[in-house]
Amino acid sequence: MVLPVVLLASPRSFCAGVERAIEIVERLLAQRGGPIHVRKQIVHNTHVVAELEARGAVFVDELDAVPDGATVVFSAHGVSPAVRAEAARRGLDVVDATCPLVTKVHAEARRFLARGDTVVLIGHAGHEEVDGTLGEDPERIVLVESAADVAALEVPDPDRVSYLTQTTLAVDETTEVVAALKARFPALKGPASDDICYATTNRQDAVREIAGEADLVLVVGSANSSNSVRLVELARRQGVPAHLVDDVSDIRPEWLEDVRVVGLSAGASAPPRLVDEVIEALGAWDVQVRETARETITFTLPTAVRTR
Repeated sequence: MVLPVVLLASPRSFCAGVERAIEIVERLLAQRGGPIHVRKQIVHNTHVVAELEARGAVFVDELDAVPDGATVVFSAHGVSPAVRAEAARRGLDVVDATCPLVTKVHAEARRFLARGDTVVLIGHAGHEEVDGTLGEDPERIVLVESAADVAALEVPDPDRVSYLTQTTLAVDETTEVVAALKARFPALKGPASDDICYATTNRQDAVREIAGEADLVLVVGSANSSNSVRLVELARRQGVPAHLVDDVSDIRPEWLEDVRVVGLSAGASAPPRLVDEVIEALGAWDVQVRETARETITFTLPTAVRTR
């Protein structure tokens, strides 16, 4: 195997929302001890979940697995009003780790609904973030996944339609869907600022930069991480072979045959140490960082876990 050059995308790995969510669980474990129940995976990464489980976090699919009165953390992906209502009814001690940028989408949904609009949510069916947003009003928020879905869309009043998006979508593909919506509904309203979050956009821009020079692109991330999967898809659309790897053990030797330049990135929920392990395993003789943006955003922790 030829020892490759690695083009390291920057930004990569953890974003501010992921760091905040993980820190919330870590602080609760330190302050209160285990078990701390978390509804769904706190972030979509198998390594993060396993490490927190080892420290006393208990991940559950639904609130019925949480004892009455216990502490429960809502994941970074957000929840529906129905879940919040159930937690209140059960007397659960809720600590909300929803990413503030997901909370923004929920607030926009409520604002559009209040003025009587049908809200079109662009996203992936079954994703926890999408399920939470749809739950703001399942009757008046409709999901579309592609421009083709727009053609079949029926709404009560074509002049009262607005749209929102999942925060972790591919920017290029989302632009196509929004264009189709605007063509179908000329009075379409949208959010004041993009719903696709800064971290998703930045990581896509960085992968686009390295894909132009790479023979192969590797993205570190778990299969259920939407933003990680989008990075692989983006690289492939640039005409470069690309693979998603949960960690170094997923890398297949045949991928690296005759590869001289490897582009490397990681989804926003993937720990940075996993990237370091991939670089070490590749035996790269040169690592070149390609920075396309510098992230300085941080999010305030909930009052319940702040240091007193």
